[in-house]
Amino acid sequence: MSFIWSSLLYLLLLVPLLVWVYQRIQKRKREAAARYGSFGALHDSSGSAFTRRQFPAILFLFGITILILSLARPQAAVSLPRIEGTVILTFDVSGSMSADDLKPTRMEAAKAAALEFVKKQPTSVKIGVVAFSDGGITVQNPTGERGEIVDTIERLVPRRGTSVGNGILVALNTIVVDAGDPPFLSANNIPDISQPQADAAPQTDALPEGWYPYSAIVLFTDGENNQDPDPVAAADIAADFGVRIYTVGIGTVAGATITVDGITAHSQLNEPILQDISTTTGGVYYNAGNEQDLQRIYDDLQPKLAIKKEEMEITSILAGLGILLFILGGALSLLWFGRIP
Repeated sequence: MSFIWSSLLYLLLLVPLLVWVYQRIQKRKREAAARYGSFGALHDSSGSAFTRRQFPAILFLFGITILILSLARPQAAVSLPRIEGTVILTFDVSGSMSADDLKPTRMEAAKAAALEFVKKQPTSVKIGVVAFSDGGITVQNPTGERGEIVDTIERLVPRRGTSVGNGILVALNTIVVDAGDPPFLSANNIPDISQPQADAAPQTDALPEGWYPYSAIVLFTDGENNQDPDPVAAADIAADFGVRIYTVGIGTVAGATITVDGITAHSQLNEPILQDISTTTGGVYYNAGNEQDLQRIYDDLQPKLAIKKEEMEITSILAGLGILLFILGGALSLLWFGRIP
């Protein structure tokens, strides 16, 4: 147990003084009884009469002691159940996301699905946002503030180029940094994911099994990748870190024709690559065009239910106990002697 106002504990020095004063008062009562003769049980210092006479006073003494402790604002480590985890919503904001094979556009469909996901998550689950086109950036660090997340999602707009691999790497880096570990990815340090990543995980003294098993990436994309790094190789790194990737396919297999910067092209959903990414990491693939399919993500993405020790102020508990002892002591004194000691 610790105390926020520990200096007030010096008031406990008053307790021995109160005991001494009480004993002096009782001694004078006994001397007066001996001097003027016996009146009832006042002079009786043995047996049940003595116990009854002292018991209410003892309760008052304990009540005073506990109230002084409560003044110092005690804190105790309490084990509480808590749902926790970190989810990074990773958005493809490439030009192909302006296609309208999902109405009104792929981008708006992805945002709508993400906003519904945010609403269904408990506030103890931290959510971050990463956007990628030809590169990836963290646009919202993981937070429990849902208003900030919603504002960030609503600001997303299509740009140009597509690098799904960069999006995965930046999302993974965001999880690592949020956990308090050194980043494995920076602007000048893009890992070569063409080779196995034996040393990909951050080097710390005590990493949990799987490194980040209660973190996940939800990837909203049409899967059209036209820039390095290889997204499946990036998924291998996520698997090594213990991070599951849940891919949400935005678009249709039939596709749509789009025009970006004066260039017209046909864009369609690449389901096989998204299925490979999710399978590699132990996640699941969902199709945003299928309402039933998309609803499953809210059930499949289960955060961790942990029992965590947290410092909690217990002033009110001690104060209530002290008052209860005062009430009990006063009630017994009135019942037995018709007065409060």
